[in-house]
Amino acid sequence: MLLKADLHIHTTCSDGRLLPEEAVEIAHEKKLSALSITDHDSFEGYFQAIDKANELGIELIPGVEITCSFKNKEVHILAYYFDVTTQYFADFLLSQRIARRDRIKGIIGTLNENGLEVDYDEVWAQANGANIGRPHVAKVLVSKGYARNHSDAFVRYLSTERLGEIDNSYPDYKEVIETVRNIGGATVLAHPAKHYTAEEIIEFIEAGIDGIECIHPSHNFELQKKYTKIVEDQSLLLTGGSDYHGGKEMASRHLGVVCVASKHVEKMKRMTDQRKNVVELKK
Repeated sequence: MLLKADLHIHTTCSDGRLLPEEAVEIAHEKKLSALSITDHDSFEGYFQAIDKANELGIELIPGVEITCSFKNKEVHILAYYFDVTTQYFADFLLSQRIARRDRIKGIIGTLNENGLEVDYDEVWAQANGANIGRPHVAKVLVSKGYARNHSDAFVRYLSTERLGEIDNSYPDYKEVIETVRNIGGATVLAHPAKHYTAEEIIEFIEAGIDGIECIHPSHNFELQKKYTKIVEDQSLLLTGGSDYHGGKEMASRHLGVVCVASKHVEKMKRMTDQRKNVVELKK
């Protein structure tokens, strides 16, 4: 049997609906060999799920989806196999949470200017202690009748095109790549088809990105082949995952369906093990 891994899912520690332990249990049911919880700007889910993963024999790979800035756009870089004990990275992600809060306040301000009555406390309550994000704003918009559902809220109000430019204090993509390198981790360009031209992907490669998320629900077969060729030509890591945000009721139909062969996980693990031996790790 071909061993597989889902390297991109979200839990209640950011904007997903699965508890971290539930994610591991479903990964075990789907017979995955490895899983990475990649919540937005948080790896708290790793600590909540690691005991369950060890109990069930699932490799739980430290992961996080980091928000950053590229040409004045909000974009995302996935990080894997970093040192989870370092205060250096914990402090970095604390600054990310502050940046997230400030950006949400800017989004709410834009909604208010367009006549929608939304306030920060309502959105904060929806986040329920997790890292706050646009999906939490979407829940408020749905609850107030401004949108029919989550997708409608994004189409009508929360897409990048609808919101326009909103000031943010997210770090530059080069800083994120360097930060993850300093803790022995690997950086991967998340779902590139959503955001970048071929020339822009080369800019990330020149900045030192370690891999590309070739396998993603937003990538059809032709796009998968396109990004796989870039990975092979540039000797980069290949990753992929379901990017699942939902709850337990739909998880068996989505989590672990879009995934990668374990050989790609092993390659990433070897690379980051080597990096930890040669880089002076930040503590």
